[in-house]
Amino acid sequence: MTEAFKILSRPEWEAAQAAGAFDGSEVDRRDGYIHLSTAAQLVETARRHFADRSDLVLLTVPLEPLGDAIRWEPSRGGDLFPHLYGPLPTSAVTDERAFSVSPEGEMRFADGGGAWA
Repeated sequence: MTEAFKILSRPEWEAAQAAGAFDGSEVDRRDGYIHLSTAAQLVETARRHFADRSDLVLLTVPLEPLGDAIRWEPSRGGDLFPHLYGPLPTSAVTDERAFSVSPEGEMRFADGGGAWA
């Protein structure tokens, strides 16, 4: 099963859990879809957009159950990224991990799982 990942702040995730769905961050709402990353794209996404943050949650999201709401579209360097057109139901999330991103862009997990490989 293909899965993607979403990085968001702890307060955003807590609000989504209370509402039953994540409607996107400010950037997501501005762009009209929820930005997701594949495992191969995740480190660069964290480095570019979340460096020096410590209040983060990494969500694992299987894509097949989201059906046609997922579109693969070009972004950085022409790489195809999964974009979710619509809210992300919290029930669709299969894993969540608290983490931080160092000033240098390294992902560090609070559960002791080390850096993202």
